[in-house]
Amino acid sequence: MKRVMINTNSAGLVYRKNEFKRVLTAGNHWLGFGESVITYDMAKTFIASTELDILLLNKDFEELVTTIQVADNELVLVYQNKNFKQVLSAGKYAFWKGLNKYSFVPVNLDNYEIAADIDKNTVEKPQLAGYIRVFKVENYEKGLLMVDGNFEKVMEPGNYIFWKNRTVIQVLKTDMRQLNMEIIGQEILTKDKAQLRINFSMQYKVTDLMKALLENKEFDKQLYVSIQLSLREIVGKMTFDELMENKDKISENVLNICAGKAEGLGVKLIDCGVKDIVLPGDIKEIMNQVLIAEKRAQANLITRREETASARSLLNTAKLMEDNAMLYKLKEMEYVEKIAEKINTISLSGSGQIVDQLKQIFVK
Repeated sequence: MKRVMINTNSAGLVYRKNEFKRVLTAGNHWLGFGESVITYDMAKTFIASTELDILLLNKDFEELVTTIQVADNELVLVYQNKNFKQVLSAGKYAFWKGLNKYSFVPVNLDNYEIAADIDKNTVEKPQLAGYIRVFKVENYEKGLLMVDGNFEKVMEPGNYIFWKNRTVIQVLKTDMRQLNMEIIGQEILTKDKAQLRINFSMQYKVTDLMKALLENKEFDKQLYVSIQLSLREIVGKMTFDELMENKDKISENVLNICAGKAEGLGVKLIDCGVKDIVLPGDIKEIMNQVLIAEKRAQANLITRREETASARSLLNTAKLMEDNAMLYKLKEMEYVEKIAEKINTISLSGSGQIVDQLKQIFVK
C-alpha cells in the first residue's frame, strides 16, 4: 500500500500494469499493490498518455472534462477565459472543467472564406499560420479572385485571408498605374533598303481588368509584339530621308494602328515616341559627308552673296563719284590721308609731272 496526496486543482489517473483503473481528485488516497498514479494540473492542457476513448469509459473522468470531436473537414478554435489558446485539427480532445472557462469555435473547411464572426487578429496568430492562405493586393494594384479556375470577384487593394483546404485559389494581379514599355534595338529596313536600329518607348495604362487578365494571356507581351510589328510596318514604307525628316509621324502612326488592338487587351495607349535611331557605320559616314557638303555649299553661298553685295556697293560709290567731282576729291583725299599715316618721308625721282600732281593734291 502507498499513500498519495492530490493537490487542489489537480487530478490523478491511477494505472495498474499500464491499464487505467480510476480517477483521484483532491485529497489523500491509498494506492494498491502494483498501482501508480499520474498527476495532472487542471490549469493546463490535458495530454493523455492513454487512448482518450478508454479514459472516457470511466464516469468520474468523463465528469471532469469537456470533450471536443473535430471532423476531417473542420478546425476548432479554442479560447481560454476569452483569450485565444490553440487550434484543433481532426481528432478527439478533452479539457479540464472548473478552473478555466473554455469556449470553442468550429470552422468548416469546406468553405474557404473566413466567417465574419472570427476575429481577424485571431486568424493572424502564429498557431494558425499552417491553416490559412494570405494574398496581398497593393494600393496601386487590382486583382481577380479565381476559385478552382473560375472567376469569383474583383479584389480591391488590401489583405485577403482564406482557409487552406482542397479548393484551388489564385489571385491574378496587375499594376493599375501608368506603365512604360521599352522596345529596344529593332533592326529595320527602310523602303530604300537602309538598315537602321530603332529604340522606341511606349506609355500605357490598364483600364479593363477583365480583358487584360481573363480574356488575354500575358497582355503585356501581346502589346509589345503589336507595337513592334506596327513600327516595322511604318518604317518599312518610308525612305531613309522621309524617316529622318518625319520622325514625329512614326509615333502618331503607331498610336493610330495600335489603339484598337490595345483596347482589345484592356489597355489604353497614352503616348509613344522614337528615342534613338542608330545608323550603321557606312551609313553614318555617308551622312557625315552629306552634312559636310551641305555646310560647304551654305558657306560658299554666303561668300558669294557677300561678294555680290560688296561689288554692288562699289558700283554705287563709283557712280556717285562720277556724277559729283567734289565727292571724288574727298575720296581721293581720304586715301591720301591713309597713306600719309603709314609713312614718314617720301623720296621721288622722275619727271616733274609727279611733283606737280602732288602739289595739286596737297596745295589748294
